[in-house]
Amino acid sequence: MTGDASVLGSLHAVDGEGVVRMEDRLDTGIEDLWGALTDPGRLAHWYGEVEGELAQGGEFRLRITLSGERTGKVEVCEPPQRLLLTMRDPDARPGQPEQTVIEAQLTAEGAQTRLVWETRGLPVELLPAYGAGIQIHVEHLADYIGGRDLHVDDARWDELFSAYEALGVS
Repeated sequence: MTGDASVLGSLHAVDGEGVVRMEDRLDTGIEDLWGALTDPGRLAHWYGEVEGELAQGGEFRLRITLSGERTGKVEVCEPPQRLLLTMRDPDARPGQPEQTVIEAQLTAEGAQTRLVWETRGLPVELLPAYGAGIQIHVEHLADYIGGRDLHVDDARWDELFSAYEALGVS
């Protein structure tokens, strides 16, 4: 996926709050993808360092490689199909949310797994930026699953930001 501005996501406004929804099929089984999303050792390779418990009702601290520290709580944990997290940013900048909700839904499709990643509670005016950032996280997950090096590239973010800005909010 890296190298083109193809978008995996869509941007929505629901009751005045922004929603970014990503959808991709990854070349791995559902159990492996679930592990990449919930095992702290594996998360550190593509998303960030986690301390705490990633199980139903668990609380955790996350240091996201691209965006800083967050605290969170696992609201729903239904292995290997659904994970719902409430995330808090203790140092939210002006105009950025203090709390967001991230939901990951996994569906086995033969040798692949469909991932639907939805982040809710975002400022509508910043959705193209969040769309670009969240897609880069999903691309990093796909790179990690595929055994490829992760690329942190400002040019990629710029490409995706332009694409999401052109896509608009529905």
